[in-house]
This record gives sequence, C-alpha cells and structure tokens, in this order.
Amino acid sequence: MKTKRLNVRLTDRRYYKLVLLSAELDRTISSMIDEWIDSLPEPKKDSIKAG
Repeated sequence: MKTKRLNVRLTDRRYYKLVLLSAELDRTISSMIDEWIDSLPEPKKDSIKAG
C-alpha cells in the first residue's frame, strides 16, 4: 500500500480532544481517522474527474 501524508490545521482544543480520545480508546489517531473516512459514503462515479 502506498502511503499518503495529509496535513490538517486544528485548534488546540480539537487536537487535544483527539489525543485524549485515542489514549482512552488505546488507538492511534491515524486509525480513528481511517475508520471515520471509511464510514463516509462512496462518491458517485460520475463526480470523479480524472486528473
């Protein structure tokens, strides 16, 4: 699997919320974000533009 990097600007409050929740759940922030992305609906085929 080829890995991509994503930089996101967050407020301190949101960042620490992620840090605390990940520690509470004994999970990485990356795994929580992966799960959230996987829960999003699939985009419609015709809305995907080749770039």
